[in-house]
Amino acid sequence: MVETTSTPKLWLSTKTGRKGYSPACRNEWVRGICEKPRIKYSDCRNQAFLPLNDQTVLDHLQGRHTIGIYPLLKDETCWFLAADFDKESWAEDVAAFVDTCRDLGIPATVERSLSGNGAHVWFFFSTPVPAVNARRMGCYLITETMSRRHQLPMNSYDRLFPNQDTLPRGGFGNLIALPLQYEPRQAGNSVFLNENFQPYPYQWACLASLTRIAPSTLWTIRKSIYYRTHPHRSSCRACTTPVRGQNRFTIRPDQPDQATRVLSEPGIL
Repeated sequence: MVETTSTPKLWLSTKTGRKGYSPACRNEWVRGICEKPRIKYSDCRNQAFLPLNDQTVLDHLQGRHTIGIYPLLKDETCWFLAADFDKESWAEDVAAFVDTCRDLGIPATVERSLSGNGAHVWFFFSTPVPAVNARRMGCYLITETMSRRHQLPMNSYDRLFPNQDTLPRGGFGNLIALPLQYEPRQAGNSVFLNENFQPYPYQWACLASLTRIAPSTLWTIRKSIYYRTHPHRSSCRACTTPVRGQNRFTIRPDQPDQATRVLSEPGIL
């Protein structure tokens, strides 16, 4: 289970139709304790945020509520990075982006968005890594994709999650909605896709087979970026190898960890 100090849940106003996510709090709307909406979550002295647990995840999968996650941990590290693609050209842009990841040996998996008109490309790390390094990897992959496919403006690329290098004061940072939401799943959305952009028939098998990225891979990327921007420096052949004589590099990460735990409880999916 990913470490998190609070679990944001989706809410919907029956009066205005507005919706959003807020941290689940044990004291929410408790008379004499909760002072919403006069007091913001970040300023509340009676915070009792509910952490993520197995029951919360099960309720998400079976449609009793919808949850998200704050990628940034308290020490400004993260377990994953996600690149968000939206708009009409998302499929073409994501295909090119994933091709770049594959060429560089960086494991990535694609999740179709809730609406079906976009995608998240997920990267999972074997241990928490500094958010600044994870985001640097994401920016490098976007830039590399654009340099390889000059005809693609990558207009569908929107942002990275985490969206910040550091935690905002009193806040949690931007959240991302978790995949495998019950209702969107019935339409083939909020699910992980294969190389043909078709849903994997067994989503848990897909997740269990994912390769997690070792921190050493991010360090290799940092050195690759450095040597590309400082061509007068000699590169380390043990970490980077020129491709076809061009100033590109193939990542050689350490042996990655393997995700092995499969959620097999009947009736979850």
